[in-house]
Amino acid sequence: MRGHLPDENPGFVGRRTELERISAALAEHRLVTVTGVGGVGKTRLALRAAHRAADGYPDGAWWTDLTPLDGDRLLVALVADSVDLSDHTPGMATTGLCRRLADDRLLLVLDSCEHLAEPCARLVAEILAAAPGLTVLATGRRPLGVDGELVVHLDPLPPAGGDALELLRRATGEEFTAAGPAGEICVRLEGIPLALELAAAQIRLQGAEAVRDQLGTRFDAPPSARFDLLAHTERVWPSRHQTLRAAIGWSHELSAPLERLLWARLSVFRGPFDLASATAVCIGGPLNRATLPEALDGLVRASVVRPPDAGGRLRMLDTIRAYGATWLDRTGETGKVADRHAAHFRGLARRGETEWHGARQLRWYRTVGAHHTDLRIALDRLLRTEPDAALDLIGSVAFAWSCRGRLREARDGLEQALLLSGARGRTRARALWALGVTLVLQGEFGPAQEVSERCAREARYTEYTEDAEGAGRGGHHGRPGDLTLDAAALAGLLALTTGRPMAAHVVVGHVLDAAQGGPADSAARLRCHLVQVFALTGLGRLAEARDRALALRSLCEELDEHWTRTALEYQLALTGLLEGDPATAAGHARAMLEGTRGLGASLGVALGLDVLATALAAAGDGERAADVSGTGEAYWRSTGQPRRGLPGLRALHEKYTDTARATIGEPAYEEIFVRALTGLPQDGLDRALRSPRQT
Repeated sequence: MRGHLPDENPGFVGRRTELERISAALAEHRLVTVTGVGGVGKTRLALRAAHRAADGYPDGAWWTDLTPLDGDRLLVALVADSVDLSDHTPGMATTGLCRRLADDRLLLVLDSCEHLAEPCARLVAEILAAAPGLTVLATGRRPLGVDGELVVHLDPLPPAGGDALELLRRATGEEFTAAGPAGEICVRLEGIPLALELAAAQIRLQGAEAVRDQLGTRFDAPPSARFDLLAHTERVWPSRHQTLRAAIGWSHELSAPLERLLWARLSVFRGPFDLASATAVCIGGPLNRATLPEALDGLVRASVVRPPDAGGRLRMLDTIRAYGATWLDRTGETGKVADRHAAHFRGLARRGETEWHGARQLRWYRTVGAHHTDLRIALDRLLRTEPDAALDLIGSVAFAWSCRGRLREARDGLEQALLLSGARGRTRARALWALGVTLVLQGEFGPAQEVSERCAREARYTEYTEDAEGAGRGGHHGRPGDLTLDAAALAGLLALTTGRPMAAHVVVGHVLDAAQGGPADSAARLRCHLVQVFALTGLGRLAEARDRALALRSLCEELDEHWTRTALEYQLALTGLLEGDPATAAGHARAMLEGTRGLGASLGVALGLDVLATALAAAGDGERAADVSGTGEAYWRSTGQPRRGLPGLRALHEKYTDTARATIGEPAYEEIFVRALTGLPQDGLDRALRSPRQT
């Protein structure tokens, strides 16, 4: 099935009538919004409805969780990312998203729109106008107010009905009767699913009778006495429904003091977190490394924190997180804990960058992906409070973000931080290098040239200053360092992508000749050697390029370095094609595809499929070339740009594609191509990775 939807919650019960209403609405309307109070189950219902409806959309159902966003600056980028649009093009982000959706028939789910209702409404109106085959299912506490919107209001489960009691049964693993204390609990909590889940956690700890009695004592009191946080924003606590507020407040009261303190401090996390991150951000005072794990376990037992997933990551529901944030504000710790959160993720980014060159590269790369939301939250905090620290953070992660296709976010963060920060030296040079790479990948060669020159100047200034300081202490080397090497690699990359291999070879060779050390000594040196190999290929020095590439690949294998290794496989595939050896080229192309798939790099996958399709066409396998080329087109569309690559490959691709079309006939080629283009891209990639002996 095309698309991406999260797995359904196994605790889903009831809602048959509501599901039928949403199914019918989606068949007749292009925008359906499920509204209701917090904790009523809007997300679960929308997810169940999307799973049921997905088969009716040829281009799949796609899920976007909007809770991580504090504002609308990255709204379009998040939605684009959720539909696998790794947009590498410059210009307005909305334009790329509209282009991605224009010809598709798909279902887009926007979950938790309430805090971004107006920008969501504008975006939905624009993409619906641009994409006639698009249907949007939204959830929020109020309608979006877009023309043609159909609103489905979701009420709690019937308190005295069987569904509320069934939810308690599933959550506790116990059998209950409607006439017993569990039935009274359902009525007291008015059938609100989140409130029932919190009660179920206490039933597991105390038993149903004790929970019923506690709720009776609390809920028989006047509303103003149920808990002392009645004054809160309408967005988080709708005034028309206080039961959920009281239920969360009751869970808060039942928590131990350290659990309440941890609950408040954990509210700074917007994405999943692990024990290490929770410890780094939340310790202080009575919460220390010895007491925090037990407090965290208590919050998990009480269903305040969701149990860890397979990767050990935990999370809070947004409604419960918002309650904790209110308590954090009351304690006066909001700013202090937010600063600690930002400092932790800045440190994580810096540690990861130092581990890029070596055996921990892939682990760090995945860590950056897992903590993307909180890295972004930390960046936003530092842009407001410590621009120099913000420049340090974004300079450390921007290259990894760009590799994952998050070019807009990388560029946005880098440009803001460079504007706000006056820091000079290594931090600025590194950020300029990362911005230059991002601009090259977006095809903005003019701005990339200007940034490349700024990067080189900053690198020279920094290393000259450091050399002068070293001379004052009795040390001086005067050789180019890693900053100058990376500046040269950026200039070389720009020259390669604009068809100037001699310029790339000269600029990188000049710096490497002056520098001390080999390619294994640093990531910057390795990148320079990589550019030099591609330059040799572009200059037609194929045997030399192949030998250098094989030696570098062997070195990467020793280092367990993945990114450069995949780029070298691409170069070796290109060399094989230029030398008239399509079988060897195909083998290297498949190795590249395996690597880029592991890195989650859609642009790399698109480039790899192109070189593989070219190799298959050169070998006379027109049918498989058409299949791989169609899959490649699907991946290119996910990047938001037309096919491109190194000039030498583009010419070969056009030449051998024409040959393949002539060999099997234009109609047959087009039929296979379109079938691959409109099929599941992952299936097409799996077919491409199978060697002829496996088919």
